[in-house]
This record gives sequence, structure tokens and C-alpha cells, in this order.
Amino acid sequence: MQRWKQYGGLFGLFAAFLAAGLWGFTATGGALPWAKRSAKALQRGAQEGSGPLIDLGRGIVVAGPIRKGGMMLEFGVLVALLVVLGVGLYVYVDRYAGLDDDEPVA
Repeated sequence: MQRWKQYGGLFGLFAAFLAAGLWGFTATGGALPWAKRSAKALQRGAQEGSGPLIDLGRGIVVAGPIRKGGMMLEFGVLVALLVVLGVGLYVYVDRYAGLDDDEPVA
């Protein structure tokens, strides 16, 4: 396939998705509904005041929909998975960071 056909096809696909996104954005009212909700949430939070995210007396604050929706188990599994992934990447990089291509592996 010729290069200009590849770039033309990619540009056409990009233009189609851009048009679909713009149409969806305007059809749903744009950013105005989200801006109103965000402003209300910020104002309510400023009025009620805020506290620390980690309070040893209360524990770790979890977002209301997660806590009230009964999704604490899923949230805990996701946090544990991310911790294991982070530790695994740390160990992997620590183990293989010093290896050079010229030196044989013992």
C-alpha cells in the first residue's frame, strides 16, 4: 500500500471520529451540564469544609458511590492489584536494570 493512501485513510478515520465526537458533544448539551454539577459539588465541599484523606480515627476516606454502592470489595481488590503491580515492576526494574548486553548472564 502506498504511503499517501495510509495517511489519507488515517486522516479520514480521524476526521470521522472527530465529527462524531463533536456531534455527540453538541447533541448532549456540551459541557454545560457537567460544569453545573462540578460547580455545585465544589461549592458544597467548600461550605461543609474538608478533612484529611487519612484519619487514623476514621480510616481511609472512600468516595461515596463506591462506599454506598457496596463496591468496597472490588475497590480493595483493585487497590491490591495496583500495589502488587507496582511492587512487581519495582522488583523487575531493580533486577534487570544493571544488566548490559555485552556481559553474559550468570
